[in-house]
Amino acid sequence: MRNLLMLTPMVSIFCLFVLLYHITAASSTNPRYIAVDNIKLDCGNDRNSKGLDGREWAADNFKFFPREEDNLKSDISETPEGGTVMKAPYTTARVSYAQFTYVFPVTHGPKFVRLFFHPASYSRFERSKDFFTVKAGAFTLLRNFSASINLVDSLHKTELVKEFCINVEENQKLNLTFIPLSTSSSMFYAFINGIEIVSMPEHLYYSLEGQSQNDMEVPLYVGQSPQFYINYNMALEMVFRLNVGGGLISPTEDIGLFREWSSDDNYFLSGGVVPHYSSVTPIFSKIPNYTAPDAVYRSARSMGKNKTWNSQSNMTWGLPVDLGFNYLVRLHFCEIDPNIMYPGERRFIIDIDYQFAEDEADVLLWTENPNTPYYKDYVVSIRNNGVDEDNKHNLSIDLHPRLDGIEGGFIDAILNGVEVFKLSDKTGNLAGPVKLPSLPASIANESRTKKTIFVAIGSVVGFLVVLTSVCFMVLWKRSKTKRYGYYYPLSKCWFWRDPYKGKSTRTKASSLPEELCRHFSLDEIKTATNNFHEELIIGRGGFGNVYKGLIDKGLTDDGTTVAIKRLNPESRQGAKEFRTEIEMLSQLRHVHLVSLIGYCNDEGEMILVYDYMTNGTLSDHLYDTNDNPLTWKQRLEICNGAARGLHYLHTCQKNPIIHRDVKTTNILLEDKWVSKVSDFGLSKMGLDQTPVSTIVKGTLGYLDPDYARRQQLTEKSDVYSFGVVMLEVLCGRKALNPKLEQEQWHLANWARKCIEKGTINQIIDPYLKGKIARECFKVYVEVAESCVRDQGTQRPTMNDVMEKLEFALELQQNADAAQHKINPSGEITYQDVLSFHSAPHLYSGPILESDRGLGLSTINTASLVSDSVAGTSRDIFTDSSITTT
Repeated sequence: MRNLLMLTPMVSIFCLFVLLYHITAASSTNPRYIAVDNIKLDCGNDRNSKGLDGREWAADNFKFFPREEDNLKSDISETPEGGTVMKAPYTTARVSYAQFTYVFPVTHGPKFVRLFFHPASYSRFERSKDFFTVKAGAFTLLRNFSASINLVDSLHKTELVKEFCINVEENQKLNLTFIPLSTSSSMFYAFINGIEIVSMPEHLYYSLEGQSQNDMEVPLYVGQSPQFYINYNMALEMVFRLNVGGGLISPTEDIGLFREWSSDDNYFLSGGVVPHYSSVTPIFSKIPNYTAPDAVYRSARSMGKNKTWNSQSNMTWGLPVDLGFNYLVRLHFCEIDPNIMYPGERRFIIDIDYQFAEDEADVLLWTENPNTPYYKDYVVSIRNNGVDEDNKHNLSIDLHPRLDGIEGGFIDAILNGVEVFKLSDKTGNLAGPVKLPSLPASIANESRTKKTIFVAIGSVVGFLVVLTSVCFMVLWKRSKTKRYGYYYPLSKCWFWRDPYKGKSTRTKASSLPEELCRHFSLDEIKTATNNFHEELIIGRGGFGNVYKGLIDKGLTDDGTTVAIKRLNPESRQGAKEFRTEIEMLSQLRHVHLVSLIGYCNDEGEMILVYDYMTNGTLSDHLYDTNDNPLTWKQRLEICNGAARGLHYLHTCQKNPIIHRDVKTTNILLEDKWVSKVSDFGLSKMGLDQTPVSTIVKGTLGYLDPDYARRQQLTEKSDVYSFGVVMLEVLCGRKALNPKLEQEQWHLANWARKCIEKGTINQIIDPYLKGKIARECFKVYVEVAESCVRDQGTQRPTMNDVMEKLEFALELQQNADAAQHKINPSGEITYQDVLSFHSAPHLYSGPILESDRGLGLSTINTASLVSDSVAGTSRDIFTDSSITTT
């Protein structure tokens, strides 16, 4: 009896434990996914083994290693004694100087393929000589890869896992082939410690056209076409899988797919706190429960409660990736803050790689309920521009709070998780470029001998092709270049090889993500413009006329409206500007840059085709117009967008791209008044904060006096021009207007004098009087004034301008909301006198464009060639000395 009494507490505790276990299991919303194929191969081991996490690894007993291959010269080697104590699959390896292949008979469908590496000096194999390629059927997963040198040493790890997603077709096997850098010598070798293959749900990362994806949207192709389908003919490489705001999630803590989720601490760059709610039980009502483990959605990063700080900053992650590939970026969200209960309380903007991805992210709007996980997919193209020597690019993810949320809302953003996958290119390649080791003379000679043979054959064939092409081009030039009694400028450069020209296609331009730029035939352009009909002209500029056109119209398709810019043969802008425009816009994609759809370079014509901007140019709505004036809020948002576009140009590559012709006629407006910077014919690549010596080009009135004086171009020249644009927006005046009194001809100079005197309020657009909040006005004028300072070093960066404009917009919105609260049904007006005072010493030093009209010093600048759309402003193109009075 006494023994029974002693057992009672133990039995009670056991029963309580069982009860709690069943309650927890019953309440779990995330049961484990059961994979059809779940193979873990301990390469080089002749017996089954167990890993540190308790999972079983199968012996490498030729079940997946075909005996019939005649190149099986691989060794089974153990990790050297005295090394780090390891567990499966890192205790043994299959190592070979020759090519070897594993063959896995698996079910059809997409699979996770994980390769495990522990570089060490295996028996007879020197550690630093592991350079090899890994292929999976038609896909190249790794090329000239070295776990010991290129990756592991730089990460200070002892082991490395490379994860891929590969689809296996029905009645096919999954072959993994390992190929040493040189198979003709016993110098370089391939090795592998472990291979894991796990079946994955069909629509976990693949998005097949015409098939359901669990009601989730197809990935948005950022800055390009609306959608991007990740088909089964692509392979994916997992580059980052981050538990934002949380710690490491091991493969066994995943939900049956054995994914590892890392902390984001090493990649999070700025701003934010870490809310964590361990008691949250995610409710998977919008996405499948295998999307991510519960722990991903129980923690996050948000920006905190400081609204003033949040309004001027953002949360940023920087993720290093290879150039030359498309990337799938998956962002995981779950609204776990109990203080946020309704849509609109936390709204934010998402930029990916400095490109606009999401204008109005609102987790509760997507999910309808708190504690409900959700994800958004984006595909971003990281182009190889040839200037990054290390072939690496820092992919940025930026979350910016929106400043126009509901009253009492949060100026904040939130993110729970990030996954980034590299997508294979058209050839099935996933391998980024690597630096190869020096080859011994014997191997190098062997390589040179083979190369010489190929070069010799190629040279003969190439010579015949070139000879035929030259003859053809000469005949073509003689028969086609002379049109209407004169030669087009490009006919002088008929030998220029067109690097952008691809096959013409009748698909919509928006559905052409695989082509950098579409080539249109001249017949297509003539059809689109009704043979360049005068009534379709929507603009005239230094380049030529701009036509409204319609492309791709079919029997069942209304076609796509586009803007078509045709070179005027008498224009000083010619082949160089035409080529620059194509080169720039083919590489740059951003919501605030105009999108180039294609071009035509037939029969001496040089024509560019863009997205059609319904609302024309910014200048169309500032002066000489019968349209309703732009509201102050519209003007702020337009300036904000243009600043974002210019900031992207200045920061999107290793060296800044300087636009060199920022003006109101080059800021276009789409139907929803989103602004887009256009016209890149004069753009130039900078040299990373170093001035570029160049012939002065630009438009008078907007031209940076520091640049014109010294002929040294920097991104601060764009800042000056944008400052002039800001003054035009505020004052409703042209940048240059000789119809006014001489003192007022040059808007920037006149505005600076008014700011110095404290009378800037007297020259603002009459329509805006009483519409601008005092605090907003002060910030806006302060930014504009700083942009048009005489010395480039005194001006802010475009990033500073962008952030200040965002702050000005927030101040205006807050003031409007306060006014509306006082008088809900009345018109918002501000009675305070607007003023801004600036010290005169800011403008000391020589000023190129003087207050007496345009008294330009006689310097080596340019001759004035063509009137711009803005009126009396003139575009500068050719080098000569001028004195204008």
